[in-house]
Amino acid sequence: MALSGDVNWWRGGVLYQVYPRSFFDSNGDGIGDLPGISQKLDYIADLGVDGIWLSPFFTSPMKDFGYDVANYRDVDPMFGTLEDFDHLVEKAHGLGLRVTIDQVLSHSSDAHPWFRESRSSTDNPKSDWYVWADPKPDGTPPNNWLSIFGGSAWKFDTTRQQYYMHNFLSSQPDLNFHNPDVQQQLLDDVEFWLRRGVDGFRLDTANFYVHDKQLRDNPPWIPGTHRPEGAPKQNPYTRQMHVHDKTQPENLAFLKKLRAVLDKYPGTTTVGEIGSDNSLATMAEYTAGGDKLHMAYTINLLESPLEAGLVRGMLIDVFRELGDGWPCWAVSNHDFMRVASRWGKDKGGDNDARLRMIPALYTSLRGTPCIYQGEELGLEEAIVPYEQLQDPYGIEMWPEFKGRDGCRTPMPWHNANVAHGGFTTSDQPWLPVPQDHSALSVASQIDDPTSLRSFYKNLLAWRKNHPEIIQGDIEMLEHGDDAIIGFVRMTGIVRTICVFNVTPDAVTTTLPGPSAGNCSLNTASVAGDQVSLPGWGFYFGTI
Repeated sequence: MALSGDVNWWRGGVLYQVYPRSFFDSNGDGIGDLPGISQKLDYIADLGVDGIWLSPFFTSPMKDFGYDVANYRDVDPMFGTLEDFDHLVEKAHGLGLRVTIDQVLSHSSDAHPWFRESRSSTDNPKSDWYVWADPKPDGTPPNNWLSIFGGSAWKFDTTRQQYYMHNFLSSQPDLNFHNPDVQQQLLDDVEFWLRRGVDGFRLDTANFYVHDKQLRDNPPWIPGTHRPEGAPKQNPYTRQMHVHDKTQPENLAFLKKLRAVLDKYPGTTTVGEIGSDNSLATMAEYTAGGDKLHMAYTINLLESPLEAGLVRGMLIDVFRELGDGWPCWAVSNHDFMRVASRWGKDKGGDNDARLRMIPALYTSLRGTPCIYQGEELGLEEAIVPYEQLQDPYGIEMWPEFKGRDGCRTPMPWHNANVAHGGFTTSDQPWLPVPQDHSALSVASQIDDPTSLRSFYKNLLAWRKNHPEIIQGDIEMLEHGDDAIIGFVRMTGIVRTICVFNVTPDAVTTTLPGPSAGNCSLNTASVAGDQVSLPGWGFYFGTI
């Protein structure tokens, strides 16, 4: 059973994302695993988060590192067994941690038995479980849809003499959500994990499930409009408006069915990954009304630079669009450059102050924060040489886009005097552990009260004592100074102002009224309604 307690824990609870391949290797094969995660759950619980999000660990040929599922109901032997997963859930619940897991429903692996049967003929029982289409008369693909990983979104199958659709790798065929049997099977697979006690799901590419049944061409991107999200600008995928290959109206009906399954298990939740041509509107639509997703996140903060006007404007848009929906906030994850390298590093100033201001900012927003493993240590994006790349996306798009390996390197548990930062006893970890990461190891920070990791722990402890920060309303503040992002969090008569200097230069700004600091972690000074923030400074105070 899911962990008992507050059924709305997900509203403002903090999630910690674990990338299993890179967290801790318990058996010395160079790859992290479920027993390794179980061994390190005490570390996660000590940080003060409310739950974990596990990236995929299902049976898979690992061409996209688990996001190509070959069995939705089993653990890949690389990561352990179902019994190892059950033990992980039991230990996590004993520590008060919720367990959410990735669900990759839009596509499977081409090694999945469903696809093997589907491709065998045009009249087998699963012949329409995937998106098949005849070639055009000249033999070319059915339409102009593109794969995010490069080239056409269609691959020709010589047995069926048809094309099948793949939004990602050609080894990741898209499931046909126009088939009710497919939907029911996936709902049953979701419930399999609910019965094993999981507390929720992170839904990969949650707006990709349904495609346009007529297979109409996508129109070209119009210069001057918002560039399509979900891919670097060097990718031809961004040259189309994705109005037919994803984010279809029928998607909402499936999400309602999915929510009905979750509602049978009180206290469980869903967080959807949204990447569309208008992600904020899609996020609002998918989380509104309490009958679809519980919460969702877009890639806005994962892609954007740290510019006050840009981020402030995006936040204003989110809270205006979202209505009664609930956002999830991530500034790093397994698909994007680590925030320590992306947000403000090029601006200089006190780097330690910058790395403290960032979590202070995003964990105090209205919504559910998600911390990516190693973020609390201040890990920067690793430089992985081309000859050591594992990510097929990076290999395909090299050198302009170097892929996702730089944010996926293993967790450094020990200093450089321990091989591979203590991640593995193998001579060859699946990705290298950079020397500068080992210098920021858990061992070097966990008992140091001045470390960044200790700051995260103290910040989350402070946050738990402020209901207005966890579930209160938010009011964005306008600032004439482009250095400042500010907002007020409030519950009843309690009002906490949150102000952040997102530049390396000191700045003084005027608050809406006299204030008294309410957080010992503050790096600013206040006099009446004037707050003086050093470079990368922040302030929490009662007004």
